[in-house]
Amino acid sequence: MDRERRIQGLRDRLTYIRDIFANREDESIRLLAAKFGELLERHRLMPGGVKREELSRIEDLFDFSERKLDTTLTPMDRVRIVRHPQRICLKDILENVYDNYTEIGGRGEYNIDPSMLIARAVFSRRVGDKVTNQMVMVIGQEKGHGEAFRNGGSVKPWGNAKALHYMKVAETENIPVHTFVFTPGAYPVEDWPGAAQQIARNLYELAGLRVPVVAVFSEGGSGGAEAIGLADRRIMLSHGYYSVISPEGAAAIEAGLRSGDRTTPELIEKCARQLHITAEDNLENGYVDRVLREPPLGARPSHYEFFRELRRELIQTTNEVVSSVKSMKLYRAMAVRTTKTDDAESIYMRWTLSQSALDRMVEQRQRKFRAMSRHARLDGTGVITRAVAATKGTIWATHSFLRYDLLGRQKKRLNAVFEDLGAEAHLVRHKVLMPLKKTLDKVLPGNGNTPPKVGEAVVDRLTRLSCPEDGACLVGSEWAWTSPRSQEDRTISCPNVRTHHCPDLWVPDLFGDFAGVCPSCGHHFPMEYRWYLQNVFDYSESKEFNRQLESINPLGYEKFDTKLDKAKERTGLKSACITFETSIEEVDAVVAVFCAPFRGGSVGAAEGEKFIRAAERATRKRQPFIAYVHGTAGIRIQEGVNGVIQMPRCTIAVRRYIDAGGLYLVLYDTNSYAGPVASFLGCSPYQFAVQSSNIGFAGPGVISETTGIAVPPNYHKAYHALSRGHIHGIWDRREVKKNLHQSLLTMGGRNLYYR
Repeated sequence: MDRERRIQGLRDRLTYIRDIFANREDESIRLLAAKFGELLERHRLMPGGVKREELSRIEDLFDFSERKLDTTLTPMDRVRIVRHPQRICLKDILENVYDNYTEIGGRGEYNIDPSMLIARAVFSRRVGDKVTNQMVMVIGQEKGHGEAFRNGGSVKPWGNAKALHYMKVAETENIPVHTFVFTPGAYPVEDWPGAAQQIARNLYELAGLRVPVVAVFSEGGSGGAEAIGLADRRIMLSHGYYSVISPEGAAAIEAGLRSGDRTTPELIEKCARQLHITAEDNLENGYVDRVLREPPLGARPSHYEFFRELRRELIQTTNEVVSSVKSMKLYRAMAVRTTKTDDAESIYMRWTLSQSALDRMVEQRQRKFRAMSRHARLDGTGVITRAVAATKGTIWATHSFLRYDLLGRQKKRLNAVFEDLGAEAHLVRHKVLMPLKKTLDKVLPGNGNTPPKVGEAVVDRLTRLSCPEDGACLVGSEWAWTSPRSQEDRTISCPNVRTHHCPDLWVPDLFGDFAGVCPSCGHHFPMEYRWYLQNVFDYSESKEFNRQLESINPLGYEKFDTKLDKAKERTGLKSACITFETSIEEVDAVVAVFCAPFRGGSVGAAEGEKFIRAAERATRKRQPFIAYVHGTAGIRIQEGVNGVIQMPRCTIAVRRYIDAGGLYLVLYDTNSYAGPVASFLGCSPYQFAVQSSNIGFAGPGVISETTGIAVPPNYHKAYHALSRGHIHGIWDRREVKKNLHQSLLTMGGRNLYYR
């Protein structure tokens, strides 16, 4: 029986090797196949005749060959490793790393989303003569070993919502969170709560989650990994990958494939190399803190020594997070920093933190992500200009503190006192003097019976309708900037002509006076971002900053330098983001604009840095922060993880700004998809959209290809996003400036200068 089990084990190992190398011809693989074939032939002719020594020799040959093959792995081989059914999964880790656990939030198929597994787990450790249990909350994607109902670890929105719920439970109980990233990407459905919106919520909460968070990366595909990946420490398994997109997806984009077409294996291999997705790549770029070595060709359920290493690594890393913020560190903190992982179990440290320690831990987490991706952008700002900007920033912060905190707080207190006294006096007058007045009115006829005279202008203002005409209350038809299309002498038909019977539109009127809006049905034709810059944000009178931050090609992606140069020449921009200060009806604000003509408005390291600096500027100057998204195709795939890391970085900047009392508004236009919407845009408490805009986590083509589901025509329309609560209002283009001003006066933000 033991021989049969060992032979089956060798058969599984050979199948695994062939799968990993995609049947690639290799001398070691051919030798293994030949030797194993001879063993099977002998076993078939003489059942039970295979000696233990012979089995041991072949097993040693397999061990040697696996070590040799491990040195030849390509990035795409590693992708096949993490996708293989024999790869370790979260259940294996729970069984072999933790001493005890209880799965919560559902089990197996009877689960709100079987792709997301939650467990309350325990490390049992001996401290002297006493056994101590240290509780943790384990959250991670579960792929299983070929279990179809797990959906390959591709989590639906409600699965990420479940993860967020138990993160908050861990915060309430003050226990650490261990997250395990085993996902090829989130499942792109926009049913409530919406894939993009839920990932954005998770990132926003993780940015300020007040418990230690340790993340372990095996497969981090696209923005779905970030839903549980923002952590104090990030460990990556040596045979895993962490990427902005799958190599197949990148190859399809590079080849410009249409739906149903397939790209070549050679292009897929090439994209896997160019994306720099391996553990060593991510460690070098600073996106993970350490790499945990796996057995040759990746960890499988039978590698028990690897589970012991993972256990020691988790204990050591959690100790490091805790010791870095504990006020009473003493000898153990020094020991944690100097001790090797092998000795981690010998050091006991309580993982419950005080409120002040938790504050320091969150601050450390946010500063850590703020410092990332510096190498992936070009800052052409001179040294003197930087020094001046830093000095101005200090002056703004000092001025805001003196005016709005030190003096403003006292002024608010005095105003509150006078308001209370005034209210008391009014009540006294009402209760004491009003009865006397009524008595005098009865005794003295004619006193107080004459109605006051009201001017005709006041009567007209009080009695007329708010809008003199049906439809939008338009500011006027004189625009500061009109589209170049208004010079075309021709007519076009509205797309709604069959349903609304709209007359043909003369182009000079449509893109001139009508601002690209059909006067019959209100359909919004696409409009250039410059229209909004001038007619909404008065860009010609504004003050742009950080113009010298420039998008580059940090990975040396083939032909991408040429594409960037063309985009810069065509648009006159150095990145897809423009940041400036402006005034909207005498209310100063900081604005970040994402421009679709520059690489589809995709976000990379330069765009992320400009956005973060804009949020920091708004914080220092106590001004509202507005993000206008003329369009974004998502994260720039040619920058790899340098791009996807902007999701947590920018979300942290938004979290810090909102926590400081700012008002953050987002306005979507045209097509807004993927990572930015699933992070720093989607986490805004106030999100609006221009009519006819499309919003979602993935475009219709991507959804159809990844899920096989036919996407309805209006699946990404603004009204669908409004119905599921993603956005909070839909605006007519001609009313955007008026509505923005109204929002600035009525929405959020306790620390704004004009409040």
